[in-house]
Amino acid sequence: MEFLSQKIPAYIYGKGNIVRLILLTALFALTFINIYKPFSSSHWYPVSDFKFFVFSSLIILTGVLVVVVSRIVMYHWGKKYTITVGRYAVWILAEIFFMSLFYAMYTLSVHPEREYLGTFKESAINTSLVLLLPYVALHFYFSYQEKERRLRALEEDREESVLKHNVYNFYDEKKELRLSVKKEHLLYIESADNYVLIWYLNKNHLTKFMLRNSLKAIEESLDGTHVRRCHRSFIVNFEQVNVIRRQKEGLFMEFDMENVPDIPISKTYTEKVMHWFMAYSV
Repeated sequence: MEFLSQKIPAYIYGKGNIVRLILLTALFALTFINIYKPFSSSHWYPVSDFKFFVFSSLIILTGVLVVVVSRIVMYHWGKKYTITVGRYAVWILAEIFFMSLFYAMYTLSVHPEREYLGTFKESAINTSLVLLLPYVALHFYFSYQEKERRLRALEEDREESVLKHNVYNFYDEKKELRLSVKKEHLLYIESADNYVLIWYLNKNHLTKFMLRNSLKAIEESLDGTHVRRCHRSFIVNFEQVNVIRRQKEGLFMEFDMENVPDIPISKTYTEKVMHWFMAYSV
């Protein structure tokens, strides 16, 4: 069947979930044996309830070692090999078998007069309850937890995606993030020898940030955005350009803001700048 050949989710054999499964299984087994007295445990020893709890706890925890060993092997096995649904089902059946065998042998050691097959059958039924009930509950919990984790991850990715689309990130020559500016606040970038000056609005005031990098590297990092090169020494955010003005000295771009200087347009970029300005003004 296709379902049996599917790979089980990795969270099932994750270290943290394995620890939770072992602890809950041990706790459930202790509660189960002290309330329902399976495996003829009430006749193991003629002792008080407290002593019975102590003795039964030791026996149950010894039996749970089967689960401990099994899950440790599963943890390492899952790192190297694929654990399918079918294999996982067989794995659980093996846990039930060996744990049942342990309890049956212990019961027979205390009551050798009991019939072997009947004792093992009773042990298998009770062991199935001891293991499968917490297993089912935990697997539902693990699945719910994984869905919540994925939802959180999707939400974080969505927020990060929105943030990426709303800001320009600037990295230095060592690829370390140094500045993030909202798109509507970035004005222009100016070359300054081995540095660039990033000019942006901060609380409506023109502010600059000096970054050790080349203008060419910054231009490449902003490829595909509205921030384009217009001069050997300048890159401009065309979304903030209000006017292109021609003078005797050449073409200049104006920003609709006080104290922001006009940015020159070199002849090399004139045609491209006019095209970009028209495109981004639509």
